[in-house]
Amino acid sequence: MSDTLSIADVDIKPGEKCQIDIPVARLYTDTELSIPVHVQRAEKKGPTVFVSAAVHGDELNGIEIIRRLIQLNLNVIRGTLILVPMVNVYGVLNQSRYLPDRRDLNRSFPGSLKGSLAARLANKFMTNIVRHCDYGIDLHTGAIHRSNLPQIRANLSDEKTLNLAEVFGVPVLINSVLRDGSLREAATEKGTRILLYEAGEALRFDELSIQAGVRGVKNILMNLGLLRKHRSKKRKIEPFVANKSEWIRAAGSGFVNEFTHLGEQVEKGQILAEINSPLGDLIQTVISTRSGIVIGKQKIPLVQEGDALFHIAYFGKDENTVAEHIELMQETILT
Repeated sequence: MSDTLSIADVDIKPGEKCQIDIPVARLYTDTELSIPVHVQRAEKKGPTVFVSAAVHGDELNGIEIIRRLIQLNLNVIRGTLILVPMVNVYGVLNQSRYLPDRRDLNRSFPGSLKGSLAARLANKFMTNIVRHCDYGIDLHTGAIHRSNLPQIRANLSDEKTLNLAEVFGVPVLINSVLRDGSLREAATEKGTRILLYEAGEALRFDELSIQAGVRGVKNILMNLGLLRKHRSKKRKIEPFVANKSEWIRAAGSGFVNEFTHLGEQVEKGQILAEINSPLGDLIQTVISTRSGIVIGKQKIPLVQEGDALFHIAYFGKDENTVAEHIELMQETILT
């Protein structure tokens, strides 16, 4: 860690804490738009870690997770913590996943100074934040009308990343490939190890997802030495790596009656839902193709042919234990 950290031409020295606005662009109303950043540095050298949210502007749980982390006034004893509650400020303003140019920011990294609006925003984040960091935690939710069980997605073939994923403290870990243009891909290429936290749904706060996220980020910061470790009297939530996951899709269009819920263990051949016509005709009985855990699902009872309904993760012989630890997570975090 260098003696002085420079973000958007603001120098932050060891032991300092500050709020910074990274200028992004002007709206056509002549209003300045910027990315708000909270930086906290310790006197002692150590890793630099960023926590980011709202890369997709309608994913709000992460904003609340970072707000609560700031309110906790964490005592950073080593290294540097950079908290970025809103990366895609355009999307947050418009309650939209995308930027005004209809591009997905998380397919636009590492970006460029002279590219599209999305490319320029991605470049701002890479040059001002990611290039300084050894580690990052990127906070996400499911898409609109779709909810995810709290889970970590990461390159679990990397031993250090796998260790961090386990430390976060949620039961479900998914070995996720790097997607072209994603923040995770661009950061990894720069040597920054990244965890992606998925939990809840777009445009909604979910208390379990938020509390699990706050707890998980603190676990990572303690493991990396930024925060002092403390012993917890609560039973440890064990993480498990999914062998495979897939979405079960609708074969027809209609109204959905569900028979399963998020986090539930299901068996091969189990009826998950029925799709009916408005006049009451049965269009499809939705069946689980394998035994597993429901880690994502659609949230509205309207479905078009081909829509993804249930995201099932497969854990093999560990599925009973995974289900137990999902229940433990719900009991531990919300009590």
